[in-house]
Amino acid sequence: MDSYANLIPLVILVPAIGALINLFLGHKLGERLSGLVGVTASVLAFIFSVLIFAYLSDPAVVTGIVIDPPLLDGWIRIGSDAGFSVNIPWQFRVDTITAVMLLVVTGVGSLIHIYSIGYMHGDPKYARFFAFLNMFMMFMLILVTGNNFLMMFVGWEGVGVMSYLLIGFWWDKSAPVGWRNSDAARKAMIANRVGDFGIIMATILIFWTFGTVNYYSPGEVANSCYVLEHAESISAEQAEHGECDAEAVEAFATGAVGEHEEGEAEGSEEATEESSEVEGEANAGIVLVQETETEGEHAEEAEAEGEHGEEAAHGAHMSVEDMTNANFMPDQMGVFAQLDALVNLDEGETIPWAVSPDGTVIERGREVQFGPYSADISVVLFLIIVFIVLGVSGKSAQIPLFVWLPDAMAGPTPVSALMHAATMVTAGVYLLVRSNVFITYSPEGRLLIAIIGTATALVAGLTAVGQWDIKRVLAFSTVSQLGFMVAAIGVGAYVAAIFHLVTHAVFKALLFLGSGSVIHGVEHGEHHVHELHAHDHHGDHHDDHGEPFDPQDMRNMGGLRARMPITFVTYLIGTFALSGLPIFAGFWSKDEILLDALVHGGESTNVLDQLSGFIVFFGLLVAAGFTAFYMWRQIQMVFFGEPRSEAARHAPESVPSMTIPLIVLAIGATFIGLINVPGGAWPFTLFYKLHEFGHFLEASIPSITTGHTLDFNWLLAGLATAVAFGAIFLAHSIYAGNKAVRGEHGAVDGRDPLQDNGSTSQIFTAANRRLYWDDFYFAVFIRPYQRIAAFFADVIDWNFWHDYVHDKVIKRGYDTISQLLANPLDIGLIDGAVNGVGRLVSYLSGRFRTAQTGYVRTYAVVLLLGVVAVIVLMVLPLIPIGS
Repeated sequence: MDSYANLIPLVILVPAIGALINLFLGHKLGERLSGLVGVTASVLAFIFSVLIFAYLSDPAVVTGIVIDPPLLDGWIRIGSDAGFSVNIPWQFRVDTITAVMLLVVTGVGSLIHIYSIGYMHGDPKYARFFAFLNMFMMFMLILVTGNNFLMMFVGWEGVGVMSYLLIGFWWDKSAPVGWRNSDAARKAMIANRVGDFGIIMATILIFWTFGTVNYYSPGEVANSCYVLEHAESISAEQAEHGECDAEAVEAFATGAVGEHEEGEAEGSEEATEESSEVEGEANAGIVLVQETETEGEHAEEAEAEGEHGEEAAHGAHMSVEDMTNANFMPDQMGVFAQLDALVNLDEGETIPWAVSPDGTVIERGREVQFGPYSADISVVLFLIIVFIVLGVSGKSAQIPLFVWLPDAMAGPTPVSALMHAATMVTAGVYLLVRSNVFITYSPEGRLLIAIIGTATALVAGLTAVGQWDIKRVLAFSTVSQLGFMVAAIGVGAYVAAIFHLVTHAVFKALLFLGSGSVIHGVEHGEHHVHELHAHDHHGDHHDDHGEPFDPQDMRNMGGLRARMPITFVTYLIGTFALSGLPIFAGFWSKDEILLDALVHGGESTNVLDQLSGFIVFFGLLVAAGFTAFYMWRQIQMVFFGEPRSEAARHAPESVPSMTIPLIVLAIGATFIGLINVPGGAWPFTLFYKLHEFGHFLEASIPSITTGHTLDFNWLLAGLATAVAFGAIFLAHSIYAGNKAVRGEHGAVDGRDPLQDNGSTSQIFTAANRRLYWDDFYFAVFIRPYQRIAAFFADVIDWNFWHDYVHDKVIKRGYDTISQLLANPLDIGLIDGAVNGVGRLVSYLSGRFRTAQTGYVRTYAVVLLLGVVAVIVLMVLPLIPIGS
């Protein structure tokens, strides 16, 4: 099974091949084959991901490995005679975080691909859509599988480009829809470029500080405590109370553990002896094969790992050095281990850091040199976190760069589902969890992250209440839920953040695809009404017949539960999951975040951590109330009451290729939360392993204390459930029946009941205007930018540069010089000389011409005179001069 880790290049290669086939041959394949190629590529990637997940679930493997794919080892390799060198290999990181992200991206992505077969039927750019979809998945997979920040950035930029192409996929629709689509794509691109500046700066700082951008080196153990626990080298009590720290590692390394536990001393000595034998060979693939397993079923697996694996396969367990990274010099390890070594130093203290080629040991302390300046590692670390958070704000739509995500609804609905559930927006959360070591050592950074995440959850939750577009409500919901994940990271709840990412991917994909089914049905209802049974041109139909009908506007819906029963039931399940109602997916993950925040605030000794914990707890509790409220408002407006348009009255249920993915995702939204059942959650504890998901992630998250898990808190769960039900009851009392968008006399007036209520009208208006964030950006950034751009374009470029410099300075100067050269010099001197010679020749020729009389007698006389003259000249020398 160990060879399954080597499948990871194929996870990326398969979608890439699918994208290339559809991009270059799609126009010849037709819809059926193009869809088949796209779906097959994504499903194969999912199968490979499952195999990799199974590999990491093997108890013989407790932490990740680094895979060097063929042909790409020397990705970036720069050397100089001065000894400075840069070596950044293209390496894949196979660990439990990667495995979870692979399953999310390819699993949910595959269902979205299948759904797209029906949704995009009839679109003239059908093959191109699947090519872009495969390519989007490919770049996201590069992002989550890379072993360094630079490779991650390749995927980071790739998903940004693909989102631009997919959001603006229908840019060629007739105005104003086409303009709106292309504007949304540009808005996403620009907002993400601002965030990308942060990632670039963070990567430069990381490289400058640590000399590498690798997460881990081959053979390096990410979480030594976790390895030690699985090696049974420390007591269960230590692990349970989170005492697996540097002391435990040191105790094991020095054999102190064996002094207290009978039978382990011998094992430690053997391990120490083995460590000397295998020194220098620690960079093998597999990192731990437990002693009791190597002689059994996993012997063959260990043999496949090379020399080190052969040693393990013959009954030897892992050496101390392998467990604790003691065989590495600090500069040989990745950035996280290097940071761990630096921040634990006292001021002025140094440690052996590297060995120069001549054998000299190089020492290093906490200071980081920037030319003539220096800064403490804690200051540099905070700057790195600030830049990373800026990047995350762009990609994961956090304050202040979240404004692009709601407009991204301009793309086809499968794109919205893929982007909001499984790819792109989860990239920022993944990056923060991957950088957990950075965050753990910076309480200021944690407070910053907690505030941004909580504020985003609240702002987006309130804004969703005032939206009419069914997809825009879900878009703001995504922003809010991403705020939940980011806030969780701010309180150190990394497992809870990834857990909520997984559950959110399932139920948000369900809701987006469900909204697509609703839109699809309303569109067809509209076509039916106008006797246009075309099955294509999504969203452009209202332009075809000139009526301003918007199939995404919830004011045009109502009563769809009877027309679209499968869509209704699955959408309802997704709503329950997102609202955090008991047993559904969001209930487990959201409550885990709230509990972690409460404990973080109550038990931390650092005042910043206490502040972070309470801010996150109370802020997210209110945001959870918003979530339940706007989702039930949507349910009432879309599925209940009387149809408010003829299109809704004739909306049909979607085709099976669209409803089957909805059913699969609905099942997932109901049960996926049970993968991480906490202790005390009876009766679920009778059927499921406790904290199984958390334990699976522990090996890849060094900042998690081994065995540190929280039991189910009935009081907190009851409070969160009461908030959710209270919000639903409130929404039901406002929108139930036919009260949605109906005035006092029952007529459809297009106004929300909150608008007609004097106490809530201003709040609703503010929510409907997105709390004026776009107006603020327009006033503060866009309008000044446009004015500055107009000043440079009109005044500097046109008036000054073009009119004055070009027309006056350059043109007039050129004309003056040209006149000078043309008249006095060219015409006067040069032409005068040349023409003067001509005129002289002409004058002389005129004079000589008179000699040509035409009379023979004249020519005879002249000839005679000439002959006489010649004779005279010939005779003259013979005439004697004097006597």
